Amino acid sequence: QVQLQESGPGLVKPSQTLSLTCTVSGGSITTNYYYWSWIRQPPGKGLEWIGYIAYSGSTYYSPSLKSRTSISRDTSKNQFTLQLSSVTPEDTAVYYCARAVAAGGLDFGSWGQGTQVTVSS
Repeated sequence: QVQLQESGPGLVKPSQTLSLTCTVSGGSITTNYYYWSWIRQPPGKGLEWIGYIAYSGSTYYSPSLKSRTSISRDTSKNQFTLQLSSVTPEDTAVYYCARAVAAGGLDFGSWGQGTQVTVSS
């Protein structure tokens, strides 16, 4: 059974870059045909998909966040990383990593527990 665990700083200053890592166990991030995603939930709002890195290494980002987002991976550590630049308080949210398969859209079957990130000076 695959498990995902987010890690990273819980407090980021405005204009800085938020960086989070998802460590995956119980399955390889290069296994066909999984899509390794980042999703967030701001306080009092719904879930927002940020982007994914696919089993192949290709990436795809939400158009609304594309200019500030980068997702990369370290296959030797079975980890993938989110970087979100130029953050503002509006980027405060619980951030989740998740594994999906393509089934019409993305079907998220496995999630990390989430990590709170607060953007504040």
